[in-house]
Amino acid sequence: MDLVDKLMNVVVVTISILALFFFLNQYRSLKALISIARTLFKENLAGKVVLITGASSGIGEHLAYEYARRGARLALVARRKLRLQQVAETCGIIGSPETVYILGDVSNIDDCNRFVDATVNHFGQLDHLVTNAGVAPVCLFEDYDDITKASPAIDINFWGSAYTTYFALQHLRKSKGKIIVISSCAGWVFAPRTSFYNASKAALISFYETLRIELGTGIGITIVTPGFIDTEMTEGKFLSKEGTLEVDREMRDVLVNVMPVESAERCAKAIVESACRGDKYLTVPSWMHTTVVWRVFLPEMMDWWEGFMLMSGTGSSSRDAPSKKLYSMWKLFSLDAFLTPSKK
Repeated sequence: MDLVDKLMNVVVVTISILALFFFLNQYRSLKALISIARTLFKENLAGKVVLITGASSGIGEHLAYEYARRGARLALVARRKLRLQQVAETCGIIGSPETVYILGDVSNIDDCNRFVDATVNHFGQLDHLVTNAGVAPVCLFEDYDDITKASPAIDINFWGSAYTTYFALQHLRKSKGKIIVISSCAGWVFAPRTSFYNASKAALISFYETLRIELGTGIGITIVTPGFIDTEMTEGKFLSKEGTLEVDREMRDVLVNVMPVESAERCAKAIVESACRGDKYLTVPSWMHTTVVWRVFLPEMMDWWEGFMLMSGTGSSSRDAPSKKLYSMWKLFSLDAFLTPSKK
């Protein structure tokens, strides 16, 4: 077996390099042609039924608006009743023929079964499932006093998507529908203090990549990996080490710092466009996709940069993180430039 393994090391690597060299350009050309065809014959959403989880704010809220503008009928799910009502009312104003809202917790399997059934019972079908609900625990792993306080990251981000997909699958098969999965670039960009969030998003990518193979062409799957998007999360709303949702502006300054933040509206538009084309993947903003190249070819450099920018010398104090200091300097100079009168 050792001889076979050594032979495979040589043969597989050689064949892979040759295949990339000879077929990469042809493959890219074929993908470009397919993309053009998908754009020309993209799906018309008028009258289609779309179920969106985590629809009360952020990307989920703006996905609801974008689907509404295209004439889709909507079932919106979240835990905050007032916010959900407001989003549903806005959807009706801007173009949705019918929008219902359903209170539900995606981490509860019975809730997931209930709101999928309620959607299909009300509309008679399901065409798009958008699994968007998510939460971000932010804490160094060793600083947790109770490790179970981080479990919502897996329960909501991963199991919430898996549960909802499980109950929706039979209905999506009937309509030859689509699943739109809101993962994150955190699936391969491993920022410190977000270990459980990163793990949950990487799990989503792996799970739906596998599901795509299992389901074949019967149900389309678009895996979305947003970068920094203007949501409550990038405003500093994180799950603390005590397991409570809190707005931590200081930690926001560390993790987001001076990075450009894409608007949730533009992000939602790109996602719906991508889903209608039947794309398999989408990264928003698109320049964040270059981080995949860094992860594949220069992982040590990427890890060093994340550690250098987001960790202090002692490792625990966020106040000493270079990213926060950089952000503080940027705010100071921006404020000075704003307050200093221009000279004519």
